[in-house]
Amino acid sequence: MKTYDVLVVGSGSGGEIADAALSHGLTVAWVEKGPLGGTCLNVGCIPSKIVIHPADRIMEILEAKKLGITAEIKDVDFQAIMQRAQQPIQESHTAMERGISHAENLDLYRKEGHFIREYTMMVSGTEITAEKIFLVSGARPFIPPINGLERVPYLTNENVFSLKEKPKDMVIIGGGYIAAEFAHFFSAVGTNVTIFQRGSRLIPTAEPEISEVLKKQLEKRINLYLNTEVVDVQPQTESVLVKGKEMKSDKEITVSAEKVFVAAGRKSNADLLKVENTGVKTDKQGYIQVNEYLETSKRNIWAFGDAIGKAMFKHVANEEAGVAWRNAFHEKKTKMDYQVIPYAVFTYPEIAAVGLTEAEAKKQHQVLVGTTRYSEVAKGGAMMEENGFAKAIVEKQTRKIIGFHIIGPYAPMLIQEVINAMALGGNIAFISQGMHIHPALPELVLRTFGNLREI
Repeated sequence: MKTYDVLVVGSGSGGEIADAALSHGLTVAWVEKGPLGGTCLNVGCIPSKIVIHPADRIMEILEAKKLGITAEIKDVDFQAIMQRAQQPIQESHTAMERGISHAENLDLYRKEGHFIREYTMMVSGTEITAEKIFLVSGARPFIPPINGLERVPYLTNENVFSLKEKPKDMVIIGGGYIAAEFAHFFSAVGTNVTIFQRGSRLIPTAEPEISEVLKKQLEKRINLYLNTEVVDVQPQTESVLVKGKEMKSDKEITVSAEKVFVAAGRKSNADLLKVENTGVKTDKQGYIQVNEYLETSKRNIWAFGDAIGKAMFKHVANEEAGVAWRNAFHEKKTKMDYQVIPYAVFTYPEIAAVGLTEAEAKKQHQVLVGTTRYSEVAKGGAMMEENGFAKAIVEKQTRKIIGFHIIGPYAPMLIQEVINAMALGGNIAFISQGMHIHPALPELVLRTFGNLREI
């Protein structure tokens, strides 16, 4: 058996732990069954945003007519777009491999491992153990038990970037972040896209008004079936036949498509590690259970990232890494705060949010709510942006910001000053006392707080 100071499972944000441990002169075992860098680098945030960026430009060209501009898209080089998405991945892999080759006190295990008993993992026939263990094993696509699905070569976020040719048509199963972003991309480059979503709206965690705006905008270029469950998938000679059932009426909808993309949620990889063999508990969905200090049910084992399923974003996992490290090596414990978690959905129009929704806030507070449309500020009017808006939720007594939501151009950038204000305590004075350039889009944020009303 090989013994280490630190064992890290997963090379996404787990890399933060491995780097910190090595910088402190500790011996490290690093276990990674897949490509270095984890989900975000290889099959998530980075490649998806690279392909979505040209999709945004396509939509801007198509919508330029409202500004008095007649423009034409002569060609979309799908293969070039997909190849470009691979470039930073390869560059990052090269840099990481170079760093690892020069690292002392590090053993990298490039195979899938699993626990065989307490604090002991088996990897490629070698037993390894460590004084402190960090489980950052991530998640994988959840594949729903749909009849016939296993008989077709379906796509997920893990293999979609290997496509060499643009599909003529595609069915996307799901209505969350991944579904909305790839529906935007593929429809923009010319694929005929159909979404089947079991729920009543897209991005169900967003404010209902935001989901409604997104629905109306995407419906202009995709076929959207809400409250519809896919019940059967059958391979055809050169296509796939997908059958959905409308959940309220039992009406059947059948769509033929070249490709099926499954974006029906995520599943923790904890089951692959057999964490129960080391006394680590999971919840009913299979996510590793942790407390506010990111401690598992087993002493000296911490977990974070997608493996725990709390807030499955790269920026959150990086923050969790810092909390887990401090709690493992410092006497004073730090709590992980999930109250001010921002997120963005890079569909078209873009979505960004931080904090509570109005419905969530009303359960805990008396609130003031303000909304402003892009068209109500000078720059938004100049852009002829008629659909986007921002919404602020403020605690009535303290005037503390507890939620903010935007749908429209540059939403992930506009929301950052609200995120910063919330991190500093959340008083709306942090927004209002700063001078805002006129005419510029950040006035949207300022105006929204100026429109607060009791609901």
